[in-house]
Amino acid sequence: MRCMGLDYGDKTIGIAISDALGWTAQPKAVIRRKNLTDDFAILKEYIDKYDVQEVVVGLPINMDGSEGIRVRRTEEFVNFLRKRLDIPVKVWDERLTTRQAENILLEADLSRSRRKEVIDQIAASIILQNYLDAKYYKGDELNGK
Repeated sequence: MRCMGLDYGDKTIGIAISDALGWTAQPKAVIRRKNLTDDFAILKEYIDKYDVQEVVVGLPINMDGSEGIRVRRTEEFVNFLRKRLDIPVKVWDERLTTRQAENILLEADLSRSRRKEVIDQIAASIILQNYLDAKYYKGDELNGK
């Protein structure tokens, strides 16, 4: 079962897609946000193209476990998706994924401008891979939040 991972931000949405078995996440794209309708149309194209059966959205919980304005914005986006998709849309704690993505890109010796172009899709793939790993190792269905 293919899953889609999303790193939702104010300016961009990073997209990652799993393999057909739902074991590994691969970064796919970064959407430059315009408005919810246009953003959704692009996401729907990926969902249809890859026959995605589940969407996982990173939830930007603060390091101390508190929830700020970014969590509320993300939850609004998740609810928007849930009303329009006939597949499960779940949330997953994304703490430190951007830092992990930055470290991966620094190790790959990418220029600052290139890192800026791809960091959100790398973060989306980390969110998705963490979710897939937890789902696989728990051996049951995860509910996210």
